[in-house]
Order: sequence, then structure tokens, then C-alpha cells
Amino acid sequence: MSGLIDGLPDAVALRCLARVPYYLHPKLELVSHSWRAALRSPELFKARLEVGSSEDLLCVCAYDPENLWQLYDPIRDLWITLPVLPSKIRHLANFGVVSAAGKLFVLGGGSDAVDPLTGDQDGSFASEEVWSYDPVIRLWAPRASMPVPRAMFACCVLDGKIVVAGGFTSCRKSISQAEIYDPEKDVWVSIPALHYTHNSACAGVVIDGKVHVLHKGLSTVQVLESVRFGWTVKDYGWLHGPMAVVQGVLYVMSHGLIFKQDREAKKMVGSASDFRNRIGFAMVGLRDEIYVIGGVIGPDRWNWDINPMSDVEVLMVGSERPTWRQVASMTRCRGTILGCTQLRI
Repeated sequence: MSGLIDGLPDAVALRCLARVPYYLHPKLELVSHSWRAALRSPELFKARLEVGSSEDLLCVCAYDPENLWQLYDPIRDLWITLPVLPSKIRHLANFGVVSAAGKLFVLGGGSDAVDPLTGDQDGSFASEEVWSYDPVIRLWAPRASMPVPRAMFACCVLDGKIVVAGGFTSCRKSISQAEIYDPEKDVWVSIPALHYTHNSACAGVVIDGKVHVLHKGLSTVQVLESVRFGWTVKDYGWLHGPMAVVQGVLYVMSHGLIFKQDREAKKMVGSASDFRNRIGFAMVGLRDEIYVIGGVIGPDRWNWDINPMSDVEVLMVGSERPTWRQVASMTRCRGTILGCTQLRI
């Protein structure tokens, strides 16, 4: 980088570029080779942190089209399309997705494609592959594979490292093994296994700096506070349903309502009756809001058509009287949401 802006030292010019929203970076790269180098440099994203211009974006992948991710910018209400995930697995699904070290990670999963002649699932049920997307250079890259193939497993970030636990192997057998991944060193290490498995998908959320693993149909929660001491089993009696963590608080959608879920109590904060007929949507927290994204409507007793959706509804739970509003629909993705997380850029 040299001579980025005439009359300004490069260090100052870099901080000027750091204030430009992420969605404009591809256009700014056309200005000159030096601007392109600056916009794709780690130094620029360090400068964004220093000047307070980092952006929190949503990352979303839906069934249609296959292996395509989009980013949502909530400030400007627009969608950004990423390059197609270069996995050889068609319609990758049942994977884990998180952001760590400034990158988007997609872990494991298997094919959700169906053979049109036989109706059989195409390809493997679970895999060990790991991909990361670097928003600095805007490219996907393979990372160190998981020690065990997994699908439908818990996947969370704890102290900057990725924890995976439970789920199913390629032979569709539930497992209790758990591992932790260091995104800086690209290394996997085994950690204490879960106390039990269950013949259902599990999910993971981080609350109060602890990983909580939940199995559908069970009232107990397995909690990991530190790798050194392993897991403990708690019976919080939490509601089951779509979940989102907003500013460290867990919210659950159940029976057409949104509840704020504490360890031993719950409080209703809003209606979700409009989503009773929608399946396969994502519910995720961003800033002080809950986003409900995509999904499928139908069929029902009156209408046998299936309607894949790209709609996005938002509930601000931080307000005294939370109300829903609709924001920009996904521009490329629609239907069942396969993965959703947030990424700070």
C-alpha cells in the first residue's frame, strides 16, 4: 500500500477507507491496485475495529439454491451474495455454522439432495469437512477436518474456539464425542464427551460464557463451563422450539408465542402466531432483535401447494412493547434455512 489518498499518510488514508461500509468494498477495489490491496488487507479490518466501524451481519444459507450463502446488512437493509461454497457435497445440510476469528465456518453435515428416480438421499449423511469464508479476501478455503464425521450436532464458539458435540455419524448412529477447534492454529483437540446421547438432533447455545447442549424431547441440558472440568447435567425444564440468543439472553418460540427463557422461569414477550403455518425457518438474534428468516408454508388441509419463502421478519425484544416489522427479503435464497449465524466484519 502506497499513496492511497494524495496528501495523506497511508495510516490515515487506511482509517478513512475503514469507515466505508463493507457492501461498497467491491466497488472501491476498482479505483486502483493500491486500494484493492488495502481493502483486502488484514490491516484494514484492524483499522475498522480501532475506529469503531465494524459491522454485524447475518449469514444465511437456504435449500434453494444449493450451497449458496448471503449476508444481510441490517443498517442498510440489503443482502450481499457470497461465492458458492465449493463443497463436492450437493445440497449440504445438517451442518454446523459459526463465526470465529473474523471468518464464517461451515462444519460437517451431509447431502440433503434426493434422487428423483429412487427418492433416496444422494451422497453421505455426515461428513468431516470444514470450510471457512474469509470476508477480507472474499474466498472459501478448506480447513482441518473434524476428527469424526458429524451431522445434526451442537456447534458453538467458546472463548474464540469452536466446540462441536453430539449429533450423528455417517452410519446415522448418535455419538457423545466432543472436540474443540482452534481457528488460529487450524487444529482439533478432543475434550470430555457428553454424559449421554439421544436419538434426536441436538443444538447448542452459549449463555453466560457456557455451552449448553439441548436434545429435542429431553428436559435436561448438558453444560460446559470449561474444557478442563467437562460437562454437567442440569434440568432447567426449558421450552422446546426455535431458539435465539439476544445479548446473552435466550428466547424460545413455542405455541405461537415468544418467551424470554431464564434458567428456571419464562416470560412471554410477544406473539408469533403468524409463523404457526411456517416450517423450516431460521430464528436468530442480532443486536437487540430476533430475526425470523425464510422457511416454507404449506401444505395444509385447504392448500396442497408448497410455498418457499424469502421473507424476513424482525422483533425488537429490547423495546417495552415489542412489535414485528418486515425488512428486505433475501434476494437469492429461499425456502428451508439450512444454516444461519452472525458475523462481525
